[in-house]
Amino acid sequence: MLRNIPHIMSKGRPVTVIFSDENGDESPHLYCELIQKARFGESFIIRNQRCPVGAFVLGDSDANPSDYYYNSSRYRNRKAAESAVSSLSRLSKREKSIKIAPYSGEDFDVLILFLTPERAMRLIQAYAYWNGNHVELKSGGIASICSDCTVSPLQGKFVLSPGCKGSRKHSMYGDDEVIMGIPQDIARRIDIVLDKIPETRK
Repeated sequence: MLRNIPHIMSKGRPVTVIFSDENGDESPHLYCELIQKARFGESFIIRNQRCPVGAFVLGDSDANPSDYYYNSSRYRNRKAAESAVSSLSRLSKREKSIKIAPYSGEDFDVLILFLTPERAMRLIQAYAYWNGNHVELKSGGIASICSDCTVSPLQGKFVLSPGCKGSRKHSMYGDDEVIMGIPQDIARRIDIVLDKIPETRK
């Protein structure tokens, strides 16, 4: 059980994502909206959700969203949009449901946190404590919750993301917040030393 990480967010609770054999629902919400709702206490088990980009990233659909991104004027041409989409971390196919809930002590596949930059810095420092490794920012400003902070951590990566237009617009997390996605083994190592490293202003 994590002792320190659950208290680092200034609003809400860290969110756990678990890939489960339980039967899931067809959700009318976007994946990023479900994550935000779980931050403030709700729980879900979903089979599908409403975001087409999320469906592509989470292995529910092969419908490439590059045309959507190009038509929304985010890229100067289709080639740039296709390149952006090809750089996304995604699941090729998903057989399981997704359980989304506020952290309550159970094991998880991915932990998602919404943090001020200073709190995010603390987690990075706790990660670096063990061997000096740096955290790299790898984001195109799209699919931040589903790709950056869910699928990439499933691949063993500790991820810091600035967010994306879609998730900021629809799930309404703060302009002063960044998002982190952390696999369980890394979260445990961070948690052990989070109260040992120096506080920022002491």
